[in-house]
Amino acid sequence: MSTTAVEVQGVSKRFRLYHEKYTSLKEKVIHAGRIPHEDLWALRDVSFEVPEGETIGILGRNGSGKSTLLKCVCGILQPTAGQVVVRGKLAGLLELGAGFQQELSGRENIYLNGSMLGFSKRDVDRMFDDIVEFAELGQFIDNQVKYYSSGMYVRLGFAVAVNVDPDILVIDEVLAVGDERFQRKCLDRVKQFQREGRTILFVSHAPDLVRSICDRAVVLSDGEMVGMGAPGEAIRLFRERLLEAGDALGASEAAAALGAATEEVAEEHAAEGLAYPDPQAAAGVPGAAAGSVSPLRLAPQESRPVRFTDVTCVLPAESERRYLLPGEPVTVRASFESVRPVAGAVFQLELRGDGGTGLFRTDSEILGVTCDLAPGPGTFEFQLEAVPLLDGAYDVNLGVQTARGLSDWREPACTFEVMNPGRSTGVVDVAVRAALVANGGLMVGTGGPVAS
Repeated sequence: MSTTAVEVQGVSKRFRLYHEKYTSLKEKVIHAGRIPHEDLWALRDVSFEVPEGETIGILGRNGSGKSTLLKCVCGILQPTAGQVVVRGKLAGLLELGAGFQQELSGRENIYLNGSMLGFSKRDVDRMFDDIVEFAELGQFIDNQVKYYSSGMYVRLGFAVAVNVDPDILVIDEVLAVGDERFQRKCLDRVKQFQREGRTILFVSHAPDLVRSICDRAVVLSDGEMVGMGAPGEAIRLFRERLLEAGDALGASEAAAALGAATEEVAEEHAAEGLAYPDPQAAAGVPGAAAGSVSPLRLAPQESRPVRFTDVTCVLPAESERRYLLPGEPVTVRASFESVRPVAGAVFQLELRGDGGTGLFRTDSEILGVTCDLAPGPGTFEFQLEAVPLLDGAYDVNLGVQTARGLSDWREPACTFEVMNPGRSTGVVDVAVRAALVANGGLMVGTGGPVAS
């Protein structure tokens, strides 16, 4: 039976925000020592257990209480309510250069940090060469750390934390610091700890990192724990919280607002017989130069016979989930209104990922579908039979073009989400088979397919 390494039991942490400060004795006497303040609850009733040997990620947007939680686990902060029980020797790397004394050298700081972690000088002597070798600071180890770069800081801090032989390693957002080679070195050491059965808690804003090395993940939002589970499910919940907060779609909303503003200017210019820029170029559509006149320009209001009334992403009917799994189908269903007969209308589809990255674009003409529209309402569907994407929220942009130009454009028209239950990372779901074909000159059996 596995032992619980860390127990977080109903932990709440309150900070007081003071808006005034009384410095004189007279002020303190007049106000009887009471200083106006308001309470800020960084954590509220957070509870979970970490079995020995598990790697737990902690996800949450800025200000959600992640760092406060780790500081409570490390004993730097005492909870206002609840308690944290830690079984085993703990080493933490909570922030860049935490615990370093600026006027001391790197060598002196290693001994200082070692003593703070409960090690004798003899213990640190034994580990010293390994720490310096891992940090790659041999020629700078006797320089004062105030002259170290940020990369040197984190290399020294991480080297101390991982070489003191901890049972529990706590890391707060520092794996992203340093060059790519050192990051790989840090991850290799983390994976070595996993193989040795150590317990690891770490905060990261990189969902792919959480997916690749964590057994489970905790999701925090505004100081409250909103979920804990397998990495894929936790990442989906984390992204849902980002969407609710408007973080993930901020760029798309800005692009849509820019497109709407460009559309209004285009109509005014059209009324005056002027050329006007393509709203797709203004919104950053690949292949369209900003400010250029495009053959797909938005037609004047009186020449826009087709307008969208509603666009939805329809998930498989048998699924009760609000998200897709890689390889599942989705249908983009657009309801529209045509004010008069239109021959040869072209419906356009575009998929965009995080940051507005263009992933895919097609239209009904490319797909060989002829669209002659009668007056009145209608419906058009793009049926994506197997979405080859991994984790993320994806924007669907939709347009309709007639012979007079672009009649309507929605950006984003709708959004769908994909949750990858596997451990592969990236954007595209690629079917892969792996096999050890030969070993020591001998042919061996082949393996089966590896799921994403």
